[in-house]
Amino acid sequence: MTVGTSLRVLHVYKTYFPDTMGGIEKVLFQLTQGLSGRNVQSRILALSPNSQPSVMARPEAEVHRYPITFQVASNPVSWQAWKHFEEHLSWADIVHYQFPWPFADLLHLGHRKRKPSVVTYQSDIVRQKTLMRLYRPMMFRFLNAMDCVIATSPDYLRTSEVLAQLVHKTEVIPNGLDDTSCPPASESLVAHWRGLLGEGFCLFIGVLRYYKGLESLVLAAAHVNAPIVIAGDGPELDRLRALAKAGAVTNVIFLGHVSEEDKAALLRLACVFVFPSHLRSEAFGMSLIEAAMHSKPMISCEIGSGTSYINQHNVTGLVVPPEAPQALASAMQRFLNDPEFARAMGSAARDRYEKLFTGQQMAASYDSVYRRILSQ
Repeated sequence: MTVGTSLRVLHVYKTYFPDTMGGIEKVLFQLTQGLSGRNVQSRILALSPNSQPSVMARPEAEVHRYPITFQVASNPVSWQAWKHFEEHLSWADIVHYQFPWPFADLLHLGHRKRKPSVVTYQSDIVRQKTLMRLYRPMMFRFLNAMDCVIATSPDYLRTSEVLAQLVHKTEVIPNGLDDTSCPPASESLVAHWRGLLGEGFCLFIGVLRYYKGLESLVLAAAHVNAPIVIAGDGPELDRLRALAKAGAVTNVIFLGHVSEEDKAALLRLACVFVFPSHLRSEAFGMSLIEAAMHSKPMISCEIGSGTSYINQHNVTGLVVPPEAPQALASAMQRFLNDPEFARAMGSAARDRYEKLFTGQQMAASYDSVYRRILSQ
């Protein structure tokens, strides 16, 4: 449905499809797709290791890609993006940043031309503690310059030391996904995975990063009477394989990268979705949204982030302490032993998804924020 007068939004983030396929990229895709039906024209500014073509006309947005000049601590910088940023400001009615990306702070603070601006605070900066002390003054200049700061869950707003200083200008809009963004699996593909893995296994899907808590999952597997399927690639893969081999853990199956259709098939066959992230770098958990969308019960860890907003203990699944393999194993075994409990939690997860986490709800909420800011 077309809503309101036409407006133009410039979305700024360090990367986008097809270069990377992470959670924030998925949120940006879903948001711009949802906004296109609300009389909003979106443009995405992103950096790319392969910036040709430099402009991509995608259905959800026009994507402007600039080459990376150098990179410091996961913070890519582009001289070309700096040179052309003011042209994008002239086009836009409002600018929407995704935090953290310190180069975006420089883009905003270093150009005279200003437009009404919103930032989605996706995560605290957790790992780079030394650099954080140097960056902190600029970070607060940038965040205080925003017309509105968006937290992705009330849990993160409540527990973030940074957001605690910005409560007066912060609102909560959960990240969301629509059913249509996840292609269904064909019956033949489901049969393929059923033949390889059976049904009723415990499933993790995601990029294998340091904060995903997957060491605990591998250690827990020794106490679970079912396959533990880990789907995804990433920097931790070799270390996790070595850990499983060293512990003679034979029921952990590493699938590597899988397609969106494969993910749908695996979620259909799994008994429970396991998401053992143990650090606040896991600020939300888009994989949990996908599991809830597929009516799967979930297991996650209490880390004071949005994971416990998506997965509510004894409502949509179980929440256990972080880095506690035995508690993780007990939670998995409970779902495996009690199919009715698993079905009830999965049904509640789907209900909560429909109530809070659809892409259309996210797009409508941002559209309302944009228009309110512009009207002021």
